[in-house]
Amino acid sequence: RRPRSKVPMFVTHKKGLAMDGSNPTYLYGYGGFKISITPYFSVANLIWMEMGGVLAIPNIRGGDEYGEEWHQGGMKSKKQNVFDDFIAAAEHLIASNVTRSSKLIIGGGSNGGLLVGACMTQRPDLFGAALPNVGVMDMLRFHKFTIGWAWCSEYGSADNADDFPVLLAYSPLHNVKPGTKYPATLVFTADHDDRVVPAHSFKFAAALQAADGSRGTIPQLIRIDCKAGHGAGKPTSMKIEEIVDQWSFAMHATGSRIEFAPAVTASTRPSAM
Repeated sequence: RRPRSKVPMFVTHKKGLAMDGSNPTYLYGYGGFKISITPYFSVANLIWMEMGGVLAIPNIRGGDEYGEEWHQGGMKSKKQNVFDDFIAAAEHLIASNVTRSSKLIIGGGSNGGLLVGACMTQRPDLFGAALPNVGVMDMLRFHKFTIGWAWCSEYGSADNADDFPVLLAYSPLHNVKPGTKYPATLVFTADHDDRVVPAHSFKFAAALQAADGSRGTIPQLIRIDCKAGHGAGKPTSMKIEEIVDQWSFAMHATGSRIEFAPAVTASTRPSAM
């Protein structure tokens, strides 16, 4: 990509999984605010891999994986580098025969939701499904709501004449084009999110539905948690429900089958004394 940078990516899956291009693959990213996405334990991701899915996490620019220069390479006027890195990671997974476009799902939350929104509007042909979670989708007005003003140091501001065209060029809400076939999308938000207000997700989902070029054959849906916020402190029961919906949608949208190993059931027959 331009400018050229080597972007590492962690690819994880069950042992023995055939790399034949048929694997449902979840490509997750963040790419901003100097936050590194390094390997970590996740029950939700473990379930995905137990079902036969592949998990891919690229260390795209905007994070802190390689220090402040790596962070600055993905902020303000250089924000497009973040999306280019993520798109390049997707293309690599396809070229490496890990998966194919129809089986490729992208996901991310908050700034990562922006990442998903930008990439799916720039390259709708590249992905089978998209799962933007509490994303910043309106880059021209984000600074006018709650804590959004504090992100201007990362994104810039539409009130600045130099920043405006940069933000407009990738703002997910403003780059939804009528008649386009976008990947199957399930937008996640919560009615009490006071960090990234749910209006971002409401408007983006509405724009996708209005622009739908598939005539209703490709779902464009929104999932709204009630009495919940940006994610922190969410009860375990709500987390489980969300993950069930996420993976169910991903599998259905990509035409994939869930393949769990047979469960081992303990015998209930009483033993002889």
